[in-house]
Amino acid sequence: MENNENIKEKVEKALEKVRPALQRDGGDVSLIEVSEEGEVKVRLMGHCHGCPFSQMTVKNLVERVIKQEVPEITSVTSA
Repeated sequence: MENNENIKEKVEKALEKVRPALQRDGGDVSLIEVSEEGEVKVRLMGHCHGCPFSQMTVKNLVERVIKQEVPEITSVTSA
């Protein structure tokens, strides 16, 4: 896997594509970490934090976009 800092930058850019959809609903997302194994941990914030659909949002929106933009990523979970 390429340099972890480069991967982090790519993940941040992918999150910028997701943010407008989350912000329309009063939420947001922040990157917590990217592991050496390609696992990403994010935190949903605002209205998205604690929402009953938050896990679906992480898998169906955040993970899908990140994996599309950064193929090295293997999974996305929320903190």
